[in-house]
Amino acid sequence: MKKLFGHYRLRDFKGYLYLMPALIILLVFTAYPLFKAFLMSFQEDYSIINGSYDGINLENYRELFEDDDFLKALTNTSIYVVFVVPISIVLSLMVAVLINNCGKRSKGIFQTLYFLPYVTSVIAIGIVWSWIFNSNYGLLNYFLSFFGIDPIPWLNEPDYALPALIIFSIWKSMAFNILIFLSGLSMISQDIYQAARIDSTPRLRVFFRITVPQLKPIIVYAFMMGFINAFKVYNEVFSLFQGKAGPADSAITVVYYIYDKFYNSADYGVASSAAVVLFIIIMVLTMIQRYVTRDKEA
Repeated sequence: MKKLFGHYRLRDFKGYLYLMPALIILLVFTAYPLFKAFLMSFQEDYSIINGSYDGINLENYRELFEDDDFLKALTNTSIYVVFVVPISIVLSLMVAVLINNCGKRSKGIFQTLYFLPYVTSVIAIGIVWSWIFNSNYGLLNYFLSFFGIDPIPWLNEPDYALPALIIFSIWKSMAFNILIFLSGLSMISQDIYQAARIDSTPRLRVFFRITVPQLKPIIVYAFMMGFINAFKVYNEVFSLFQGKAGPADSAITVVYYIYDKFYNSADYGVASSAAVVLFIIIMVLTMIQRYVTRDKEA
């Protein structure tokens, strides 16, 4: 018996030993920064050089919610999430279904084409889209001119900066969604579709009564990941507007606000408090989404 328990202890120890590298990385690069940011958010006039501060209070949070730039960033991020996530998922699902119905050779080609944005540098893609949005010789304005629409200053006017960011992000986020939807479609039994064809079921009815219900777990996952990634949007802003947050900061987001406060303004306490607020928002929305989904499944 003692030998048996000793064997189990040795096996458990080996398991923890294998997990140790990943646990160390999580603790150093995730848990500790999160704890440090939470602590800094309550430290007034924190100095990153020597770690000194004037006191522990809620001054950083008061300053944060009185800052018009943060409220603007929060509003822009919310608008961005509301438009990008659902539109991207709907379009991705439609494209995935079309690709899935193609022949094997065509399916492989289209899969590769639509997956390229996911593995391409965001900076490189942003440069290309900044050319597409160019008000003088951009491809988008050239296309709109066929419909009698005057050139739109997408990247030069505050009113159009956020819509340009949303259009760019919808296109970029479709790559990952199409990939996971194609994976889900490949797991649906063809017998179900065969039975629907025998019954002469309309394609639209097949889509809403068979395809969508079968893909429900993946759609929920896509929404959850989409919300999380959309609230963390930064690279798209940086690349599309060459390191700025659009004209007159019209496309500023919460993460860009955190970056600007931390690195440009050296206001570490306010930046940390903004990061904590963002973390709470994402966590609450994720919990609500999981609760609603679990409740419907029950």
